[in-house]
Amino acid sequence: MASSSLHIFFLPFLSPGHMLPMVDMAKLFAERGVKATLVTTPGNAARIRDSLDRANATGGHRIQLLQVDFPSSVAGFPDGCDNLTAVPSPGVTEDFFRALAKLRQPFEKLVREHAPDCVISDGFYPWTVDVAAEFGIPRLVFHGSGAFALAALRASFRACRLHQLVSDDAEAFVLHGLPDRIEMTRSQLPDLVVSPPDYLKDMGASNLKSYGVVVNSFQELEPGYGDEVSGKKTWSIGPLSLCNRDAADRAVRGERASGECTERCLRWLDTQAAASVLYVCFGSLCRFTRDQLREIALGLEFSGHPFLWVFRDIDGAEEALPEGFEERNRGRGLVLRGWAPQLLILGHQAVGGFMTHCGWNSTLEAITSGVPMVAWPLFAEQFFNEKFVVQVLRVGVAVGATVCSTEEEERALVGKEMVEAAVARVMGGGEEAKAMRKRVRELAAMAKKAVEIGGSSHSSMGDLIQELVGLKKP
Repeated sequence: MASSSLHIFFLPFLSPGHMLPMVDMAKLFAERGVKATLVTTPGNAARIRDSLDRANATGGHRIQLLQVDFPSSVAGFPDGCDNLTAVPSPGVTEDFFRALAKLRQPFEKLVREHAPDCVISDGFYPWTVDVAAEFGIPRLVFHGSGAFALAALRASFRACRLHQLVSDDAEAFVLHGLPDRIEMTRSQLPDLVVSPPDYLKDMGASNLKSYGVVVNSFQELEPGYGDEVSGKKTWSIGPLSLCNRDAADRAVRGERASGECTERCLRWLDTQAAASVLYVCFGSLCRFTRDQLREIALGLEFSGHPFLWVFRDIDGAEEALPEGFEERNRGRGLVLRGWAPQLLILGHQAVGGFMTHCGWNSTLEAITSGVPMVAWPLFAEQFFNEKFVVQVLRVGVAVGATVCSTEEEERALVGKEMVEAAVARVMGGGEEAKAMRKRVRELAAMAKKAVEIGGSSHSSMGDLIQELVGLKKP
């Protein structure tokens, strides 16, 4: 039975860090002849439409887009607030998750009408495993994290008594059962480990009932960690972002950056020396206090290295910059507000380092671009990713963040001296920087090979497709 007879529903979580890789995944399955259908809300459909339109125009297979309304009123949000980036504060995030549960009925209706052969859904939709079971089809779970972070998270739950026994939040303890020796402190653990929310239990039970796990990674990057993900069958099919093969694909991926913004950014990079620019971006959900933004700015300025800083255009951010900062750094530094084409930036020859929040997409995109990192984790699994980048792969340095929290006021201030020192280690000409650049370029070559015909990820996706074809109901 050919893959063209296979129909997969993709249900991404409503946040850029989860949405973008699943859109890329749908593109890759469509390239292999699978009928791919993305299900999302109207606001999120608008965010990804340019990318899908281009994929459908240039590819041989069409990706279908179906929409379900987001029940904003359940969360007490205004209409149109259907993405985690639009949630007014981290304190009401659980309201957002409560609203997600209301998507079950309209999603179930779409499954009944379109009869897919499989559902690949984000881990934040635990109820999809029951919907899939009702229709006799498999559900695969996608977490949006790498295998290392998922394995470290499982190890953290196993070590829950250890982190309760340490004398204070700064005392380190070992995560047992991992291929590498990894130490964490209680303050670095995500809230879901220290005080698990109710929905996490549902996610855990759902994962155990799922057919398997799809991971945005490649075997050569995380050897020994794939089997630790959930005790289920695991397919590493990344880096998914590499499906965006040319500049036009990379330019339309994600939020719609203005053509003027993209042109300004790339034109400025063209004026800089090769591997001289530090790219600074902390993702679409990260917030900082004004004091912390000021320390970042001063650290970048004092470092003496060219920088491209992209930050969220939110209240107070503009006033937080030191007086005259942009004028003093004109030519050497560029500050952009809002969204910028990250894949194009990381792939530019002028970029030699990336100061990142260690979200998995950003981490993997830096690796595939051959760019070493200044690791500045903030919340969720980001401290696990920092350990992976700094200790396991040795392609980055830690800036010195110590507290994992979605609340910016709860994090310890990272001073300008720490920022400056971390930048110097990555962007300087010392042996440490040279070794990091060499290693990350080797990993970039491995990543590209993994997605080529005969590569580990290409073969893994082929194996998954054939297995799903074999499960298809007559």
